[in-house]
Amino acid sequence: MSEFSNLILVSGKAGVELALFIFLPVMIIMLTVMRLLEARGALDWVVTKVSPLFHHFGIPGIGVFALIQVVFVGFAAPVATLAMMDKGGISRRHIAATLAMVLTCAQANVTFPMAAVGLNAPMVILVSIVGGLIAASAVYYLFAHELPEQEEPVLTPSHPTAEGTKGLLAVINSAGKEAFNISVGAIPMLVLALLLVNSLKEVGFVGALESILEPLFVWLEIPSTALLAILSKYIAGGTAMLGVSVDLINQGTLSAIDMNRLAGFLIHPMDIVGVAILITAGSRVASVVRPAIYGALVGILFRTLCHYFLPL
Repeated sequence: MSEFSNLILVSGKAGVELALFIFLPVMIIMLTVMRLLEARGALDWVVTKVSPLFHHFGIPGIGVFALIQVVFVGFAAPVATLAMMDKGGISRRHIAATLAMVLTCAQANVTFPMAAVGLNAPMVILVSIVGGLIAASAVYYLFAHELPEQEEPVLTPSHPTAEGTKGLLAVINSAGKEAFNISVGAIPMLVLALLLVNSLKEVGFVGALESILEPLFVWLEIPSTALLAILSKYIAGGTAMLGVSVDLINQGTLSAIDMNRLAGFLIHPMDIVGVAILITAGSRVASVVRPAIYGALVGILFRTLCHYFLPL
């Protein structure tokens, strides 16, 4: 019992420290920048300019905003945009393509904190956007081609305003509050995920699995300790993987080079937690999750190969 209590304390301390001392500062800066650009109309300008190009990949104009949100804010940020698409008459085919793109792209809540320990964030973002467009195209032209299309209304997300000093401070304070809520909200999942992974490690499950898979890891030239990060990613989500990976890097059992090679396979919302949260956007979004997952698998495969074989 005392050993389990110790695991709880160790996992709790690691989860809280990660959320408050790494996750929170990064999210405050990124969300403040994004909300100020949003309030000034810069994001709408970007969406307007790139929409004609993205339309060829099956992404409607409002879908571009979802891309910006997942890459520069976090994996849960596109839920609001997907909800607007769900209720605004956007075709299921376009929703499926947008969801596949979101599931494929690198999530900001992992990318930017990982940059502090050696992740090549600009390259990860660039490759993930290309992978996201590949995923969207695969869905739009292949996996969801039988879904009906209908005329799309012009939708733009509602934004805060930043007129004058008072408005500017309101946007900054709102972004800071949002970042704090996101970071604190991540603590339970972080602690539970770290406890689960630490427990699996303590009972010998992870060690046994590492021994079985060791030939595969040797062949791939990846340390077997990466298995901890992989398990936490697909069991408990990207935020949990972040906590485990930072801990492994700090212990010296996983290098920044290894993390960059694994980035395409690990940094995206395509896991149990990510999918479950994104499909809460609406019933029409949930109805196209299967083709979206198929497309996301294509995009993630592209990202995985790029990061593994290219010197990123």
